[in-house]
Amino acid sequence: MYRFALRPRWILSHLFVLALVVVMVNLGFWQLRRLDERRDRNAVVSSRLSEPNVPVEEVISPADGLSAGPAVAFRRVSVRGTYLPGEQVLVRGRSLEGAPGSWVLAPLRRSDGSIVVVNRGWIPNSGALKAVPEELPTPAGPVTVRGFLQGTQTRGDFGAADPPTGELATLARVDLGRLARQLDGDVVPAWVQLTDQDPRPGRSAPRLLPPPELDEGPHLSYAGQWFTFSLIAVVGYPLILRRNARERADEDDADRSHDDRPDPHDVVLPGDPRLDPIAGDRPAP
Repeated sequence: MYRFALRPRWILSHLFVLALVVVMVNLGFWQLRRLDERRDRNAVVSSRLSEPNVPVEEVISPADGLSAGPAVAFRRVSVRGTYLPGEQVLVRGRSLEGAPGSWVLAPLRRSDGSIVVVNRGWIPNSGALKAVPEELPTPAGPVTVRGFLQGTQTRGDFGAADPPTGELATLARVDLGRLARQLDGDVVPAWVQLTDQDPRPGRSAPRLLPPPELDEGPHLSYAGQWFTFSLIAVVGYPLILRRNARERADEDDADRSHDDRPDPHDVVLPGDPRLDPIAGDRPAP
C-alpha cells in the first residue's frame, strides 16, 4: 500500500516536511530562550528601579566611557544643574500609544562643568519638525532632575544614519557620542529619562515617557504556536500518506473488479469453461 511513498517526488515531500518540523521546533525553543532573556531583563530592571535614588556622580562619570552606560541602565538618579538654552535636539520617529512623535533631549550642565543629557519626554508630530518648537523652552535657572539612566543608542545593520559632522537639530537615536561633538563640555555616558523635576515642568512641557514595560511579551504564545504547528505536521502528514494509500488501494480494487465482469458482447460457446458443468450449456450466472 505504501510503495508509492518511495517514489522520488514523495521522498522530496518527506524531506521537506521533516525540515519544516525541525525549523518550527527550533523556532519554538528560540522563543522560549527569548522569554528567558525577557524575564532576566525584567528582573534586572525591577531590581535597579527599586534601589534608592542617588546623585548621578555616585553611579557614573564622564571618564567611564560610553560602554559603561548599559551596566547602570535603569538606576534611579538625581541631577542638579542648569539646562543649556538653545541646545535641545529632537530624536525623530518615536511613537507613543500608536501616535507618531519625537523625544526632546536637553543638555543639563552641572556645577563641575560636565553635561548630563536629559530626555524631557515626548511630543506629537508627523515627522515634519526640523527642530524643537520654540514653545518648548527649557526652564531657566537651576533645576533638580530625577529619573533613571539609559545607555547610548547605536545604529545597527539598518536604520537611518546621522551626518558625522555639523550641528544637528534632530537625531535618529539617542547617540551620546554624536551629540557630544556639538556640546561644549564632558558628557556623562548615560542619559536620564525624566520622571520628576524641581521646579515641576509646565503644562506646555513634553509628555513624560511611561515607565519601562515589565511584561513577558508574546514569546510564550509564539513558542506554543510553533510547537502546535510542529505537532500538526507530525500527526497530519502520516494521515495524508494513509489517505493516499487507501485511495490507491480503492482504485486498484475498482480496476480488478472491472476486469472480472463478463463482456456483454462475448458469445459463450459450448465447452466454454464459464459454462456451469451442472446446467449443461446454460451459462453460469
